Amino acid sequence: MIVTPLFVVFISIVFILTWIFANTIDKRKWVSLLISIIATPIVYFFVFYPFINIFFSYHHQKHFDTEAWKEKPALRYEMSTQVVDQNLFLGKTKAEVKEVLGASEWYGWDDSIKANSQDKWNYNLGFKPGAFNMTQECLELVFKDNEVKSISQYQMEKEFD
Repeated sequence: MIVTPLFVVFISIVFILTWIFANTIDKRKWVSLLISIIATPIVYFFVFYPFINIFFSYHHQKHFDTEAWKEKPALRYEMSTQVVDQNLFLGKTKAEVKEVLGASEWYGWDDSIKANSQDKWNYNLGFKPGAFNMTQECLELVFKDNEVKSISQYQMEKEFD
């Protein structure tokens, strides 16, 4: 586990609240301290942390890795930030992109030709974790003259049966 300042703040808040609750049970300080020390990790990991994950969309960020991209398509959203922010594929040819990302999963719609264009490659990034998340993350690479000109990420509403 990585100890971050936010983790220290949250665990301190949970400890203080547990300490206050333990003082209502027993007025002896050593008993309250013992209850708080034992109960804090339990309350944090089984009550506080799941509650935070339900209402706030947090997910791990990973560096782009070709093998992980191809082997675990449902977890591509973890690498998408680096791909979009650093424009990793800007200026690459279709052959280079296909070698790294694989074949396009679908082509994007182009209003100028009123059809799906082979110059708009789309990839499914999966669903970010969250209790009420109904949007699928997608990545679109737009080619012009056989080179990537833009990279964008968008959400697509998904209906479950």
